[in-house]
Amino acid sequence: IDQKDKKEKTTFLTPIKPFESGPHLAGRIPKWEVTIGVLSTGIIYFFLPDELTFGPPWLLLAIEVVLLLPLWIFWVTGHALPFHVTRRFSLVLLGVVTLALAIGVLFLIQHLATFKSGLRLLQTAALLWTFNVLVFALWYWDTDGGGPRNRHQPDFQPKDLLFPQQANHDKWTPEFFDYLFVSFTGATAFSPTDTYPLTRQAKL
Repeated sequence: IDQKDKKEKTTFLTPIKPFESGPHLAGRIPKWEVTIGVLSTGIIYFFLPDELTFGPPWLLLAIEVVLLLPLWIFWVTGHALPFHVTRRFSLVLLGVVTLALAIGVLFLIQHLATFKSGLRLLQTAALLWTFNVLVFALWYWDTDGGGPRNRHQPDFQPKDLLFPQQANHDKWTPEFFDYLFVSFTGATAFSPTDTYPLTRQAKL
């Protein structure tokens, strides 16, 4: 048996202490704030007008729960999935919520003339704007510097986004709420504020 395959088999379910936190678990488990951010997109989708959704209003929330539940079960039961497995789960989840956002925006443009109430239109636009902020925050959190696991390495150097604390060469690692603020300021000011994109990927 190849040594690499043997190692993967023995470490596929690495025992850990439930609810243990630390850099060595970054990227392996869904953090509370990230999970709340993901589920918030499903809640927003639920309250969107029927004209802007595809399928039942609870569909996105149900998909999110299905994708997040295995990660939480493995964590709570004292095991950690390999990084490449959780990475695929997160990318699939991000793809789903991004698709839901794109569908909502396209349907809004298509049904714009059907809104008879200006207040209802503003409420819908506010929901989609909040949806957009959350989706970009999740993408920033999951892709900056190769993901949260890489960002917690001792020798990590900023690659995609440069926060003020990192510019001062402080041993500081951004968390989800930092990326949420970056997404909020970007959606509000339509330009970078205190955090600067360093790569084409971050600029896109």
